[in-house]
This record gives sequence, structure tokens and C-alpha cells, in this order.
Amino acid sequence: SLEIFVNIFWYIWSNFVMMLQLYRVKRDSYQQTIYKMDKEMVSTKNIKYPYLPEGRVYLYGPENNPFMIEARMSALKYSIDNKVKTGGVVVKDGAIIGRGANGSEFHKNNICMRVKLNCPTGQGYELCEGCHPKNHCEPKACLDAKNNRHDTKNADLYLWGHWWCCEPCWQAMISAGIKNVYLMENSEKLFNHTHPENILGRQLELFSHLL
Repeated sequence: SLEIFVNIFWYIWSNFVMMLQLYRVKRDSYQQTIYKMDKEMVSTKNIKYPYLPEGRVYLYGPENNPFMIEARMSALKYSIDNKVKTGGVVVKDGAIIGRGANGSEFHKNNICMRVKLNCPTGQGYELCEGCHPKNHCEPKACLDAKNNRHDTKNADLYLWGHWWCCEPCWQAMISAGIKNVYLMENSEKLFNHTHPENILGRQLELFSHLL
């Protein structure tokens, strides 16, 4: 009857309006969260990086940033590099769309050619199968996002476990359309083997309780 139809229509309409209101509340909350997170981020410091493309900068976030925590989890869970455990997540519109962690089984049974040839930091990755850029977490995270049919253009990448990105990794991120690269605050100390306060090789020891 017409009365039943009208009741059904109003029931559907009222639920639609309620869902729309909930969406707006969540959207506003998300925007406020992102604004707060942006306020926490610090622009590139006065650090001499081994490599940084012209026109690009590193941004920094606190260790309790939600996406930095996820990058750390990726490093601790999935990296098979025993010393420089690195993890990254690709983030777009407030959601993680790709994950990556570094490492290769090659080094378990083979000598690193970069070490053997005494290659400078950031150079000669292509000389060693284990060090090849395809085994770095940044390209892996971008590839993971694309394999899951996500558009990485204007997405951000959060990196935990390293204090800079090599040229091949930057090339992969730029090719993927990554907008910003975020490092963890104090990464230039914690993950730099030349710094006396570094924690390289002790990541699992220090953070395993957070897994």
C-alpha cells in the first residue's frame, strides 16, 4: 500500500541522512587529526645527507606518530637485515596503502660485494645482489601499493630505521608520485652508524616488547 511504501521510504531516507552526518563527523575529525599531525612535523634540518634530490626535502615526525609506528612495525616484523632494519608505509588520504621492509636472503650465505670493495655510503648498490635497490623498503612499499591497485600519486611515505634515502629509492618514489617523505625525529642519530648514539643492530632488543 502507499502508506507502507512511504514508511519504507522515510526509513531508508532517515538512515541515509544519519550515515551522511556520521561521515561528515568522521571527515572533520580526520582533517583535524591530519592538521595536528602536520603541526608535529618538522622540515628538513641542517643535516648533510649523503643524497637528496634538488627541490626535495625530508620531513620529520615523532616516534608516536601513528604512521611512523606502523613503519616501525613493518621493519621489526618483516625486515631480514640484521643490522639496519628499515620499514616504510605509503599513506594516502589517511590510510596505509602499501608496506615494505628491507633485506635479502643473499647476505646469509654470501659476502657483500659493497663491503668487499669498500664502496662509499650510498654507492654501488647494483654491485651486490643483497644490497640491490629492489631490496630496499621504499621501492618495496611503493610496489606493494601498486600491486594492490592503489594510486600512489601524491601519497606520502613514512620511513623508520634509516636517516636518509638513496638515489635509486628517491627515483622509485618520485616515479611513483610520492609527495612527502617523513623520517623519524632523531633518525640522524639513532640510525646513523657514524653517530655514537646509534642503535643499529639493537632494534629488536629495544623494541621487541612493542610487537
